[in-house]
Amino acid sequence: MVDLKNIRNFAIVAHIDHGKSTLADRILELTGAVPKKRMREQMLDTMELERERGITIKAVAVRIPYRGKDGVDYQLNLIDTPGHVDFSYEVSRALAACEGALLLVDASQGPQAQTLANLYLALEQDLAIIPVLNKIDLPAARVDEIKSEVINLIGGSEDEITLVSAKDGRGVLDVVDRIIDEVPPPGGDADAPFRALIFDSHFDTYKGVVVYLRVVDGSIKRGDHIEMMANGNRFEVNEVGIFTPWQVKVDSLSAGEVGYLSATIREIGDAQVGDTIILAGKRDEVEKLPGYREPKQMVFASFYPVEPDDYPRISTALEKLHLNDSSFSYQQESSAALGFGYRLGFLGVLHMEIVQERLEREYELELVITVPTVRYELEYTDGHVEYVESPADFPDRTRLADIREPICDVTIVTPKEYIGSVMELAHKRRAVDKGMQYIGTERVTMQYRIPLSELIIDFNDMLKGGTRGYGSLDYEFVGYESTKLVKVDILVNSEPVDALTFLSDSESAQRKGRTMVVRLRSTIPRHLFDIPIQAAVGGRIVARETIKALRKDVTAKCYGGDITRKRKLLEQQKKGKQKMKQVGSVSIPQEAFLAALKIREED
Repeated sequence: MVDLKNIRNFAIVAHIDHGKSTLADRILELTGAVPKKRMREQMLDTMELERERGITIKAVAVRIPYRGKDGVDYQLNLIDTPGHVDFSYEVSRALAACEGALLLVDASQGPQAQTLANLYLALEQDLAIIPVLNKIDLPAARVDEIKSEVINLIGGSEDEITLVSAKDGRGVLDVVDRIIDEVPPPGGDADAPFRALIFDSHFDTYKGVVVYLRVVDGSIKRGDHIEMMANGNRFEVNEVGIFTPWQVKVDSLSAGEVGYLSATIREIGDAQVGDTIILAGKRDEVEKLPGYREPKQMVFASFYPVEPDDYPRISTALEKLHLNDSSFSYQQESSAALGFGYRLGFLGVLHMEIVQERLEREYELELVITVPTVRYELEYTDGHVEYVESPADFPDRTRLADIREPICDVTIVTPKEYIGSVMELAHKRRAVDKGMQYIGTERVTMQYRIPLSELIIDFNDMLKGGTRGYGSLDYEFVGYESTKLVKVDILVNSEPVDALTFLSDSESAQRKGRTMVVRLRSTIPRHLFDIPIQAAVGGRIVARETIKALRKDVTAKCYGGDITRKRKLLEQQKKGKQKMKQVGSVSIPQEAFLAALKIREED
């Protein structure tokens, strides 16, 4: 058993692409935790998507044995956390398993929005913060300027900032020595009843659910019976171990240590992030660790197979994927236009993209995905409250006393020359200004309160375009507020297409309806009859476009004779088109549904 005073648990807090995974690589290499012949780039990023996108999606833990300058052998536990806003809850639970955090900032870009958000999470946990400036080897590095920006954020002096290059290893061991000196050892009592925090988990085909845990008190070993405090389920422990970063069995894990356990857990929902594990039957003796909450889906979209025969395959794929990621939800639904599919709920738009890509790559599915929406809170005239995610399920407005939409506090960090562009974008998205402050002399932090529905489709893309890629965004859900929403129905050939229905604020409903029908006119192919495309709000048509019929030249065979012969053929064609319009079905391609994702005006 390791002495508690020789353990250090820490995380790395950074914005996407500031070098967090590269710094972790150098720490593993220079401390000798991983032999050079087994090293590779992004060592802790195991998913193909993580390596391609250069982002961390799943939290990873690794134990690093290290002999300090004082000759003492220390146990360093690095918990590599996701940096994206969609996974902020997972980040907060991973930070709860630590006593310190490295605040990693790119020397060419400076603190970004997610740097600030994750820094605040670390400060809420009362962690020791060690500021580190990375990428000092780049020609574009602005070391002195970025140093002053970091000091404006966290206080202290510039001498407290360690300069490193994670690429070539400069300054990395100095950071490790600072971790030993400045991060406090974990608290806890090795003799108290067992208590541990779950900060992540994954599903293993052979072991079942593998739980990542930080032991707070007591110890755990194979054969012990454990209980989950959130749901009361009990299991027998089959294996305990540590990450080196590979899984290695150990006899036991004790207070202060980080590792994993596998038990007779078959559903990943039974080992949810933030839950407290205790020994079975000890509930009355142990206090639950703070901070646990259920995963909260914020963005919803419908997934349909392009080929209706693939419906059983998408069902199987979702079941398997849900074993590894219980934070998304899914339920069956059907559409008159698209057939049978599923309605999925996600933590955010990035989370949706990840699930979509995994379904398409790992399970070779071709999918049609509807416009992402959010969950609305509806208060009916009789007083009861319901939540609705799909616009097609939106009831008649006369039955509702109030409609409330999710609202977010948004933090935008941008160079000062783009303040005007950001303010213009925010104004278009119904934002309420909450203030602005400078970070150093060249960059500003802008605070807004914006409806989530205005953020989820293309807000970040528009922000990047308006700031030439220098702007960054972070948001936090704060609650529901009353709004004036209407349902915009899209009718193709006088038939409503439920998969194209969307919700809009009443002021811009007509504009968005007009944009939608114009886009659909250019994506739906021409048929042998005229196809009217209409946008309707509350039964009133607010926009219309017509796809003209393909014309077959039925008079081509008339090479002479009286004009009445041609007129007779044209009249027959006209009658045929009328009949075809009554019984004909319109083929709507996948591009039409993709066009629905771009209903914002270009300006």
